[in-house]
Amino acid sequence: LRDVVFNSVRTFAEMHGLMQRNVKLAAEDVWAKLRFVLAIRMVDPSFAGQTKEKLSSREALKLVTIAVKDPLDLWLNEHVAEATKIAEQAIKNALARGKSAKTVERKKGSGVAVMPGKLTDSELTGLEAELFLVEGDSAGGSAKAGRDKEIQAVLPLRGKGMNSWEVDPTQILANQEIHNSAVSLAIDPHRLDSDIDMSALRYGKVIILSDADDDGSHIQALLLTLFFRHFPKLIAHGHVYIAQPPLFRVDVPAQGKSKAPRKLYALDADELAVLEARLRQEGVREGSWTISRFKGLGEMDAVQLWETTLCPDTRRLVRVDLGDVALATGTFDTLMGKSYASQRKELITTHGNEVEADI
Repeated sequence: LRDVVFNSVRTFAEMHGLMQRNVKLAAEDVWAKLRFVLAIRMVDPSFAGQTKEKLSSREALKLVTIAVKDPLDLWLNEHVAEATKIAEQAIKNALARGKSAKTVERKKGSGVAVMPGKLTDSELTGLEAELFLVEGDSAGGSAKAGRDKEIQAVLPLRGKGMNSWEVDPTQILANQEIHNSAVSLAIDPHRLDSDIDMSALRYGKVIILSDADDDGSHIQALLLTLFFRHFPKLIAHGHVYIAQPPLFRVDVPAQGKSKAPRKLYALDADELAVLEARLRQEGVREGSWTISRFKGLGEMDAVQLWETTLCPDTRRLVRVDLGDVALATGTFDTLMGKSYASQRKELITTHGNEVEADI
């Protein structure tokens, strides 16, 4: 629906000479104030992601396109005055987006950054403070409730981010999620050889917190692409980390009076196997423990998230290092470059059997 409406409005604007020079419409410009009700009834629907917020069935795409495109095109051309207002509003949104992309917002005079509304900030800022970039509002809510308010800030990210690898640096802040991240950090996009004041950085650790599954890995890849391409000095100075939330929880019953019930956590299937082997060695009766699999961070309550992922004493973090910049650049080209489809296909064909898809 988003693409159909966008293409129809853009085509109308172009055909009626409404487009301004150097203005490029994006779907978000047309979509900004759109309100709609869409009801679809179909057999065996398929959804993208675990939260099932997006219908991904090809049949649904075809159905919506057929139902909306021609009637919308007809309406726009039969109601030129109203359609012109819609197109002009979209162009106005595009101009505003382009203007906001030129620089990270600052309060004039005071030099104090205008923080995004979604940011739940920490009481302190500086090298001891931490910013968690959290996948989704649900997990963001648990992280806000479970965090150490003195030093830990939380910025929820909406769904999967954009592939920023080939985005022009002057336009990167046009994306709202990236803009919010840059404002929160108080660091502008830059290159590795840029002369940028890193002392303005508001947090010593920028921690990517996503689900412990393939969707979470995808989000990690997109954020690492963003940092490596547009904020490389964050990585070079050792500020970027990846949180390691557990995939499994093991509830172990009490062992007589000597051992109380325990909750243990495992990062992945391999670690779960090691944990179970250890329980057997301890003499815990086979089958007495129960295993739960977290489908996502949103399934953890605030206490669980604190114990496993937020608490500095018990969590596990992986620090991201630059390493060989040329090699990393080539890898990102292969994975994220639009003109590298054949290389990606070869990579998947050669190494696809080395991983097990989390479906």
